[in-house]
Amino acid sequence: MISFKKNTCRVLAVSLLVLSFQTARAGMIGTEQAAADAGATSQRGMVMSVLQRADTAAQLQARGIDPAQARERVAAMTDQEVSRLASDMQSAPAGAGMDSGAWLAVVVVAGLIWYFAFRK
Repeated sequence: MISFKKNTCRVLAVSLLVLSFQTARAGMIGTEQAAADAGATSQRGMVMSVLQRADTAAQLQARGIDPAQARERVAAMTDQEVSRLASDMQSAPAGAGMDSGAWLAVVVVAGLIWYFAFRK
């Protein structure tokens, strides 16, 4: 009986020592990577804030797009895609008199939202 307890204790002690060690790697990241992450976060926040506005939600609903789904789709986009969408939004002219280029930008944004909704 004592031998069984000793052997059980030894097996448990060895298994705790062997199985508890996990390798973790920590390293420094460059300022470029940190700045890129911060820029992507701010661009994603800008796009999300535009999508949360009441007038944007009304325009999306008028075109048959659910604003909640649009926000989910933007959240699922990669940083590069959000960056491209944010630059399109910033370069689009503001105001009620939208020319054909502005409408094209709106259609491209709606197309991107639709594309990412059905992408698997």
